[in-house]
Amino acid sequence: MALLEADVNFRVAREFIARIREESLKSDVLQSLSPGQQVVKVTNDALVDILGGKVHRLEAGPRRPSVILMVGLNGAGKTTASAKLAHYLKQDGQTPVMVAADLQRPAAIQQLEALGNQIDVAVYQDAKSANTPKVARDGVKRAAELNAAWAIVDTAGRFQVDGELMSELEAVKEAVSPDETLLVVDAMTGQEAVEAANQFHDRIGLTGLIMTKMDGDARGGAALSITSVTGVPIKFIGTGERTDALEMFYPDRLASRILGMGDMLTLIDKAQANFDQDEAAEMERKIRQQTFDLEDFLGQLQQLKQMGPISQVLEMVPGLLRDEGQSVHGRAGRQPSSQDRGDYTLHDSGGAPPPGYYWREP
Repeated sequence: MALLEADVNFRVAREFIARIREESLKSDVLQSLSPGQQVVKVTNDALVDILGGKVHRLEAGPRRPSVILMVGLNGAGKTTASAKLAHYLKQDGQTPVMVAADLQRPAAIQQLEALGNQIDVAVYQDAKSANTPKVARDGVKRAAELNAAWAIVDTAGRFQVDGELMSELEAVKEAVSPDETLLVVDAMTGQEAVEAANQFHDRIGLTGLIMTKMDGDARGGAALSITSVTGVPIKFIGTGERTDALEMFYPDRLASRILGMGDMLTLIDKAQANFDQDEAAEMERKIRQQTFDLEDFLGQLQQLKQMGPISQVLEMVPGLLRDEGQSVHGRAGRQPSSQDRGDYTLHDSGGAPPPGYYWREP
């Protein structure tokens, strides 16, 4: 019932339970592990398989640029996901160009251009044209002229799948011959995301999925169901609104998080991306010499904040938030504001809470 209440597909839930029952009763497993360890291991393996089994990376084509066609329904975050993907590729040392081929939604072109300026990625647009396939094709040509490694084509969406949308996408796909066709789906929509993926895959032919809003209160049903039902792998997940909030999808890491075992590898990746080694060495020196003060501590907190919401960071630490009902925010006072800087020092606080702060008992 818990799986069904989490909006997991019924067939997937039934197969998941059957596999756990079968694997748990094998004699070799029973002899080597305690009952508790056995259940955790079997459940983890089953979750990894349901989530896709392995990492699926972007597949570049033989030509340059490789073309990524972004498709999806309105509200899933397709345009933002295009910018996040461009930022991800740029951080990986590759040169992307975004193509504004959404000629239906008001201000879609302006939104993509604003995001392109924010991440310093070129955007091709032709606001005067109403021919979507031509705009997409011309955008890919422009990316080739710029010697870009990737051309990311942002297309129009609809509030629901319809014949007009599919016909337009089929024409665009024929015009640009994409190496990757990625469907952007909202993880919060549960089974609706699975149904949309099925419909797009039947008509367009998908090579991968980007699941957005995975940082929200989604019950996880879509992530657990979508690959098993559609056969299309999840390649990326969106974990926030910022342009750097896109992660490659690792089934084993998500399974570990679901089971409360943390995700140290992703935590290390985030730390390496947000912490400067020279600054870290300086902090270590100050701690050893006992000169580490509250200004340094505040700087560390600000660096930690760059890694994302503190609740997400703490969830990656094994066992930290396992206690039922434990809240990340329930044991802390308010966060320091810019007005608090310089209001106090370690010497004049006298052991009392600094101005504007308070201590709360666990």
